[in-house]
Amino acid sequence: MWTLQEEFARIEIGQASQIRNLKLFPLIRRNASQPLDYLLLEDGIAQGKVRVTELSGGGSVPELSITNTAELPVLLVDGEELVGAKQNRVLNLSILVPAKHTMAIPVSCVEAGRWCSASVDLKTASHIMYSGARGPRTSQVTRSMRSSGSRSSDQRAVWEELAAKAARLKTASPTQAMSALYDQHARGVEEFVRGFNCQKEQCGVAFAISGRVLGLDLFDSAEVMNKFFEKLVRSYALDALDAAQEEQGRASTEELSMFVGGIGAAPCFSDGAVGLGKDVRFTGSGVSGAALWAHGRYLHVCAFAKESGSAEKPGFWTRLTRPSRRHVN
Repeated sequence: MWTLQEEFARIEIGQASQIRNLKLFPLIRRNASQPLDYLLLEDGIAQGKVRVTELSGGGSVPELSITNTAELPVLLVDGEELVGAKQNRVLNLSILVPAKHTMAIPVSCVEAGRWCSASVDLKTASHIMYSGARGPRTSQVTRSMRSSGSRSSDQRAVWEELAAKAARLKTASPTQAMSALYDQHARGVEEFVRGFNCQKEQCGVAFAISGRVLGLDLFDSAEVMNKFFEKLVRSYALDALDAAQEEQGRASTEELSMFVGGIGAAPCFSDGAVGLGKDVRFTGSGVSGAALWAHGRYLHVCAFAKESGSAEKPGFWTRLTRPSRRHVN
């Protein structure tokens, strides 16, 4: 396994584009196209080869069950939202599920006010968890791996972050669903989506909001990047709607290069992945994130700027039954 520093040494930063306070940097890998040797979760579900369901009849908040009947493994990407079943969840990390295999997968709930079945199977959403929640949740999973070897998040912190976001964006949802944030702000979010394009040979994307680089995702394939491009734009667009409209820094290519350099320099550790491969985690002075190594390469890397501070969170439990009465751990 080569290092993340070596991985990013193969990547070029392309010409940036900007819409209002959201800036996008394409990450290019030249002459690296190859046929995919795995399925994506969305495609596997659409083809009827992959099912995601509750772990049991009673359900378990931090876990779901996935059955892959395909001849290929299936890639699940950190932050993907799964909707349906007893409540909506997001994936806690990237996982490569073996072919012809059933297993439990670690997730976080993003719909605190519902615990009743909306469907048997869960489907993928058209967005990724927004970076303001995804970055801290990734760090929570890293701490969990260090302390107990599990891949769990701080579920209550996730719920509190979603409540704070909903309050700032004046979003009402009877079940406190993260999906309501995207639904009720679809017009603003889709304006960003329509303004950006995925380039040829683009295998990753980095984002800056109001002049500050906030995060990136890198895949092993331009085909996979193309599939996730709009989902990732929606993720950062939701944060852009919740941020200062004026520039507060340069967000230059040089700044992104420093951010990428911080990934390579960050202390890291790896452990056997939940599915195939190795789960790599890194935490540095200004960046943290995770990567999945499998099939002799990094299939996915995600990185986030560390929070410089956090605002006071609004009250969350005033209109809901406290979720701690359910099975969370």
